Amino acid sequence: MLLSNHNSLSSLHVTMAGVKALPLKGTIGIPTIGLGTWQSPPGQVRTAVESAIRDAGYRHIDGAWMYGNEKEVGEAIRASGVPREEIFITGKLPSSRHSKAAEALNESLADLGTSYLDLYLIHWPVSLNPYGNDPKVPTRPDGTRDIFEGWTIEQTWKEMVDILATGKVKAIGVSNFSIHFLKKLEKLGGIQPQVNQIEIHPYLPQHDVVEYCQSKGIIVEAYSPLGSTASPILEEPEIVEIAKKHGASSAGVLLSWLLSKDIVVLPKSVTPARIASNITAAKVPLTAEEIKQIDTFSERNNKLKRFGTPPWGVPLGFKDWGFLPDEE
Repeated sequence: MLLSNHNSLSSLHVTMAGVKALPLKGTIGIPTIGLGTWQSPPGQVRTAVESAIRDAGYRHIDGAWMYGNEKEVGEAIRASGVPREEIFITGKLPSSRHSKAAEALNESLADLGTSYLDLYLIHWPVSLNPYGNDPKVPTRPDGTRDIFEGWTIEQTWKEMVDILATGKVKAIGVSNFSIHFLKKLEKLGGIQPQVNQIEIHPYLPQHDVVEYCQSKGIIVEAYSPLGSTASPILEEPEIVEIAKKHGASSAGVLLSWLLSKDIVVLPKSVTPARIASNITAAKVPLTAEEIKQIDTFSERNNKLKRFGTPPWGVPLGFKDWGFLPDEE
């Protein structure tokens, strides 16, 4: 069972499944292994979430309004039989709702059937037109995304801080933020993001962003830690060889690599057996040499690859997407 001391920052906690939980101000602590629900189809996500909580011992569910499945996620959490206060739930503010953050949060809370979220993130550092031709992804006549001109990420963060004050979320953070955008929020002073959720795996280690975040006390979460659908990462000979040395799976190696750095991992699956195996397999005692080998995999093999690449039409400040004009 998760410890219920919401304000303890002095030590790491452990969930009932033996998963370490990093201290996060104002919350029960964030379990370092969570279930991702992105691309989990309707009809399958409920079974996946319920099984993860009830059978596999997950206590961290990562969701978002954009995924279109929050109602089923909420149903699964209630059906699991585990008390709400023992489950860490993450939601995300969609890009088309940056100027309507409170309204967006209330909609997510209603769909999930809960009075609060443990963590609420800005999904992407790009604001889309809330009055556009689509509630999720508004586009312009030429097909490009309809950027909401005149609305800044600083304004969005102020909306998030206001939400935090209501008590409807226990902590706030960001997702898909490069160092450039993190610095924009830092300049505001006051409350800073507690979490940055970004894509991380051997093809995209993002060492610079991880180092920056951890130097600022920002917890890093890795989505797509095993790559995306049909990704060949799990079959890479180097990864397979390390797994063989430990009598482990490639998935276990990749999850353990990130966990060794105190990076929260969010593997996604709708298969109960795989969901259970991910949480049990992530205990491979990698050596320092093996960790370094995986750290340098992309650079040594020239295999830099990002799986999440929405066509924003604007640079986001990541090295593989190019820098913004005022960045060096």
